[in-house]
Amino acid sequence: VLENQELQDSIKPQKVEFHSLNFNTTLHWQPGWAREARDALYFVQYKVYGQSTWQNKDDCWGIPSHVCDLTHETSDVQEPYYGRVRATLAGVYSNWSLSRRFTPWQETTIGPPIVTVDHSNKSVIVKLQAPHSPYKRKRGSKITMTNYYDLLYQVFIINNLLDEQHRVLVYEGKDKVIKIQDLRPGVSYCIVARTYVPMLDRSSAYSSRQCTVL
Repeated sequence: VLENQELQDSIKPQKVEFHSLNFNTTLHWQPGWAREARDALYFVQYKVYGQSTWQNKDDCWGIPSHVCDLTHETSDVQEPYYGRVRATLAGVYSNWSLSRRFTPWQETTIGPPIVTVDHSNKSVIVKLQAPHSPYKRKRGSKITMTNYYDLLYQVFIINNLLDEQHRVLVYEGKDKVIKIQDLRPGVSYCIVARTYVPMLDRSSAYSSRQCTVL
């Protein structure tokens, strides 16, 4: 019995946590500290805060992986959720390891906008597209993150003659197409943008650079 107890403790999953980008939400964990824990299989359950019964996640029932996709299960983005994981090895089951409480709307990382750049004589035209959530409308199109948040776009210009690292904020607002005027011909300019949520005071990472020479 003691040996079993020891195995039980040593295969118990560690660091159970939710990771989420644009509401694509996964539960991650690390194997227990026993060397043989790498051969363990895992079982995942989830529930909404306040519910008494846990739900099994069938796709993550007896899996060797250390990650489980719970995007579909956490689609009510204002609700707080918990996840938990247990391991089994050689007929022995560990206790459950619990995540902390996770509320998608407050905690998902919002990605940068998709940026495309065109130019006409002395100006650059920047087109911005909000990141998509994984959730779909009845007709099948994906719902963008602007449905869930009051998103602003922040657009920065980098003049490559001056300094690659120096970003100048040229626009903040909700427009999807903006025009940056009075630029110098023959100079290479790069544009990066990010999304900003005033209510949460949070910015996304920067988009990848889109560069153009006038």
